[in-house]
Amino acid sequence: MSQPLAGIRVADFSHVMAGPYATHLLRMMGAEVIKIEPKGGDNFRNYGGDRRYDGMSPAFIAANAGKKSIALDLKDEADLAIARAIVARSDVLIENFRPGVIARLGLGYEAVQALRADIVYCSVSGYGQDSPQRDWPAIDNIVQATSGMMMLSGSEGDAPVRVGFPIVDTLTAQTAAIAILAALLRRAKGEGGSYIDVSMLDASLAFMTSALTPFLITGQPMPRMGNTGYSGLPTASLFVARDGREVSLGVVQPNQFTALAGHVGREDWLDDPRFATPDARRANFDAMKAQLAAVFLTRDAAEWEAGMSAAGIPCGMVRRVDEAAALASAGTLMPLTVPGLPGGDCIAIPGAGFRMEPDGPGTGAPPPRLDADREEILAWLGLPA
Repeated sequence: MSQPLAGIRVADFSHVMAGPYATHLLRMMGAEVIKIEPKGGDNFRNYGGDRRYDGMSPAFIAANAGKKSIALDLKDEADLAIARAIVARSDVLIENFRPGVIARLGLGYEAVQALRADIVYCSVSGYGQDSPQRDWPAIDNIVQATSGMMMLSGSEGDAPVRVGFPIVDTLTAQTAAIAILAALLRRAKGEGGSYIDVSMLDASLAFMTSALTPFLITGQPMPRMGNTGYSGLPTASLFVARDGREVSLGVVQPNQFTALAGHVGREDWLDDPRFATPDARRANFDAMKAQLAAVFLTRDAAEWEAGMSAAGIPCGMVRRVDEAAALASAGTLMPLTVPGLPGGDCIAIPGAGFRMEPDGPGTGAPPPRLDADREEILAWLGLPA
């Protein structure tokens, strides 16, 4: 048995997060990924403030497990020839230089087509290859700002709020991986290669469809709702429990509200004209939320979570990341042995986010040290070491 992308080879010219995480997902599904790095290495190798992890930072590990590495100076003719030889034997090329840079280095789409006519070529950039903003530099928090994402979190009147992890990099990577899979399927049907242009801005706007589409249809931007859910109902909000821990409630369906009222002993809400219907609860948002807030103060957060979940009422404690990791079921986190880490060789990283039988996603191989696979790659290419 083999993973779905076994036999697919990826020439990965990307760096930092959006591109490498896309190829990480492909590697998790069985593709061979050759990471072509500059002589100094991907800057993500030294990301963060703990210099003990230089060369193999946690952020780098998270996006590069199981890849191979060769360090090349693409401005050097001999190294460029090696890169071209790798590309000629690859099914996919991905890059996330500024628009136009990789073409100036001699590996633009047309040049690569001459090496491999049916190549799937994916360019990842901040604003696309031909937009008016194509030359603007972009990283995750910048696109969180320019896409409007920062103005969706928090409440009306609050300062802009950044999503607390590089969500744009990750969602852009998933978009690129999906596009590459679609192009590979197209090629498998005999329809040739493809050029894919993935913009961080475009991917973010697509990801924000639940916020953007209402504006496109009604002309009215969505209000900022803080910790209240998309429904705008007070029963889909955040509450403080008796022990001071916060609980997120997600009651949006009529049957859920009925179950909630019964669970907390407030069946009177079902007959109260202020609360009996979803529209009434929206109109009387503050009154409904105040009554719920008083109820939540009668039990600890864990009690609410367990009891409501058992009763079919959407409810969850607010957890830190370290607490959330304890909820991970078998297969969610992927064990890796990475020699030389200061805290110990045996670690875990998140898996691909889904399971599949047979031959599901995953790899047991660690991320490569810089240039670790040079001899193997050159021997495969038939070139002298």
